[in-house]
Amino acid sequence: MQDTHDRGTTEAEDTGVPPRTLRRVLVAAGLGHFVEWFDFGIYGTLAVILAHNFFPSGNEQAELLSTFAVFGAGFVMRPLGGLFFGSLGDRIGRQRTLALVVLTTSAATLAMGLLPTHASVGVLAPVLLVLARLVQGFAAGGESAGATTLLAEYAPADRRGRVTSWIDATGFAAFVAGSGLVLLLTAALSESSMDDWGWRIPFLLAAPLGIAGVYLRTRLEDSPEFRRLKESGGTAGSPLKESLATARTAMLFCIGFMLIKAVGHWALQTFMPGYLQTTLDFDRVPAFAITTIGLFVIAVLVPFMGSLSDRYGRRPLMIGGCLGFVLLSWPAFWLMSQGHAVLACLAMILLGVFMAAFDGASSAALAELFPTRVRYGAMAVAYNIATALFGGMTPYFATWLVSATDYDLSPAFYLMVIALVSMIALLRARETARTRLTP
Repeated sequence: MQDTHDRGTTEAEDTGVPPRTLRRVLVAAGLGHFVEWFDFGIYGTLAVILAHNFFPSGNEQAELLSTFAVFGAGFVMRPLGGLFFGSLGDRIGRQRTLALVVLTTSAATLAMGLLPTHASVGVLAPVLLVLARLVQGFAAGGESAGATTLLAEYAPADRRGRVTSWIDATGFAAFVAGSGLVLLLTAALSESSMDDWGWRIPFLLAAPLGIAGVYLRTRLEDSPEFRRLKESGGTAGSPLKESLATARTAMLFCIGFMLIKAVGHWALQTFMPGYLQTTLDFDRVPAFAITTIGLFVIAVLVPFMGSLSDRYGRRPLMIGGCLGFVLLSWPAFWLMSQGHAVLACLAMILLGVFMAAFDGASSAALAELFPTRVRYGAMAVAYNIATALFGGMTPYFATWLVSATDYDLSPAFYLMVIALVSMIALLRARETARTRLTP
């Protein structure tokens, strides 16, 4: 991958971290990441039900658009969260900052599960929902970059792709758990019970999950790279200012190639359940089942793709994922539109393979763009700008496209264009696999 810093020679030696310590770090970072994205993603999975409870209008499409607008509002706060938590993480350390991130997100998610609905308090209900979502988005701005930074700085250079891919795998596992839980609740409860109170259960789980995530993260040591930097007095006094001065080109490049990650994640996890129900007329249970299976395939494949990126490089995997979206997004959406659950599931799996190929390599590639002094903050700002500008509005924009064009397959073209932009950025990149992280 291209960047503005001299990487020096290829590194093959171990970091000196005992395997047992690395496993403990993987568990703590992974569980915390699971909690974060279970909390953040469950809103999108329940979008159709939340629409009826917080934005009742009698028009199903308008209700869903309103719900997705609030979903996107959470992403507006992500760059601000990236600025705050990223700078904090580069100054005081990754571990303490990541514990604070999980605590903040879990509190906001628990609040969502306790909110009164529109039927109880009228317009105050969506206002409170927006506020809780903004806090969620602020905290989420510090999660992915921080967890990726922590694992990249613990990982041996020749296994950095595999180790950092654990973050994306646990993120998608959280989406699977959220979607699967909603599927079970939908199958077990009557539609009226699910709409009245069943939807609150996933949000209320934020409390015990958050406590577990905070506990594990507070028991970790900071990464060896950061500890060495801190002991030598080399931490940045003003990480953001230094990032803009020394890593501006790398940050811009990062925004370009991360667009498909931002859009692909939220198209598959958040847009798809509502799209299958409201546009393609699938019932709730098969819609959630199709989404859950697709997300499960991604979660399983991501570590495998991360290992491949260690062996063959980041660029081939990421370019291959982009090319798959460019060539096969429309055929996948066409398969979904045939009205058969099996075909729709195969289409989700097809898109999931491309997403896994990109994700398996992208976390390591992202970490390898920046030096340790500013890695957390630079990553957080760049990635969250891409996510805020494109990822957060993907469910809204894709739903609007269907309505504006009266063409059910129109979201496929959005995925294709975004993937093409990321692929062009990647074609200009150089390989960074197995390179030494700079201080």
